[in-house]
Amino acid sequence: MSTEMLNAIVTGASSGLGAATAIRLAKPGAKILINYASNHADAQATADQCRAAGADVIVMQGDVSRDEDCRALAAAAAPWGHLDALINNAGTTKHVAHSDLDGLSAEDFQRLYGINTIGPYQMVRAARALLEAGAKAKGRPAAVVNVSSVAGLSGIGSSVAYAASKGALNTMTLSLARALAPLIRVNAICPGYIDTPWFTKGRGAEAAKQVRDFITAKVPLKVASSADDIAALVCFLASPQSGHMSGELVRMDAGLHLVN
Repeated sequence: MSTEMLNAIVTGASSGLGAATAIRLAKPGAKILINYASNHADAQATADQCRAAGADVIVMQGDVSRDEDCRALAAAAAPWGHLDALINNAGTTKHVAHSDLDGLSAEDFQRLYGINTIGPYQMVRAARALLEAGAKAKGRPAAVVNVSSVAGLSGIGSSVAYAASKGALNTMTLSLARALAPLIRVNAICPGYIDTPWFTKGRGAEAAKQVRDFITAKVPLKVASSADDIAALVCFLASPQSGHMSGELVRMDAGLHLVN
């Protein structure tokens, strides 16, 4: 992994994958903006770990479904002069069986699309000038990493609305990779199961344990991926080591897609 210091915004970074990514990016000289939607205490705990690693950290509340919040996040990073990476990690879902068509409303779709799809678009738009400045300052493209899901590739996951929002994020990744080249690279990661509080909050502790045990038994690699496991891929795509990659949807699911 590159040891270069990056200026980066990480949305949804109070816990889980976003927090793990921010902590991995943290090192002396790095500048990291940690965005959170509601959990200020966890965001501060993440920031403390980043500062302990030597990073300069901003902690800022913001709802990425609101364009004014996205522009405020970019404005907070503007004094740095440029951005090297934007990590669009903020996401949400509603746990509804795919067969339960009455379990999702138009409002549910709008809420999930607002955060999972429109939010990343608005963040890219707000941060574009800073990312382009980073490309010019460093002499190589800046990086956008969209955190998608295998749900967006296979139509699986916590609900039809969630899978649809991540599928839209995947195609948007391809569109933006074309539109923003050569100054900005845009890639997406498509993780499978991640062992974070996401499932506990959505389904309860016992149901979350059942999902973890089921996944561990089912996937060929017989592991439950941690947030830090997936964060390693996010940071690779944000780093100069992936400098010739753009428009990629990188699956990381412990081999789940190999199971019939």
